[in-house]
Amino acid sequence: MTHFTLGKPSCICRWRIYNQQLPLENRLLRGLSRRTVNDKPIDKRLVAWAKQHIEWTLVSGSTTYPHGVLMLVIDEKGQAAMSVGPYTPLKQAKLSAFCARAHIAQQEAAETHVAPESLWGVDNNTLLWCAQDDETASGVNSLVIDLAHTLGIRVVKEANLLNQVQSKQACVSEVFLVSDEHGVVVDEASSSSLVQHLAQSYQKLLQKTQQPTRSTN
Repeated sequence: MTHFTLGKPSCICRWRIYNQQLPLENRLLRGLSRRTVNDKPIDKRLVAWAKQHIEWTLVSGSTTYPHGVLMLVIDEKGQAAMSVGPYTPLKQAKLSAFCARAHIAQQEAAETHVAPESLWGVDNNTLLWCAQDDETASGVNSLVIDLAHTLGIRVVKEANLLNQVQSKQACVSEVFLVSDEHGVVVDEASSSSLVQHLAQSYQKLLQKTQQPTRSTN
């Protein structure tokens, strides 16, 4: 067997597992395929490998953490490795934590063109997505966009939303976080019916994920 040592990580994806399954697999893999590593698009063969690895080994590899997190690490050479670990909910679901996480994610998006977590704001009948013009939606971000469209809610990219929120200049009634790992995270203090609907839709999607059938042979 050929072994390799993973180099410096250039891209790290953390995806929520539920019932030993990956509920948003197609969306997450689509987001992976649109990332860049070292200014180059991710190799399609790596995406195919990730999909195959998930289909073949996720069930057996997630018995210890059936509701855990699947972590995919890609180094500067395009080599990748997958592992499963425990899921830890956010300790603080409030604005300051959302902004801190969104800031880190924006730095990653500057390199990969896909942010694993994004800040969102509610402005009347419009959702503001903190993203650059050339940024592509991650898995859960794409779900929120589609859910908004089914509700007749406009989605508009607002690249400066994070700065506006931190400087208290944003004209929004509410701010929330969207994450490939944590889903739709609402502020502990308050949340509108719209944001609650988005969060509940994500949770329902997780809960519909069935336990894999194991062979009795």
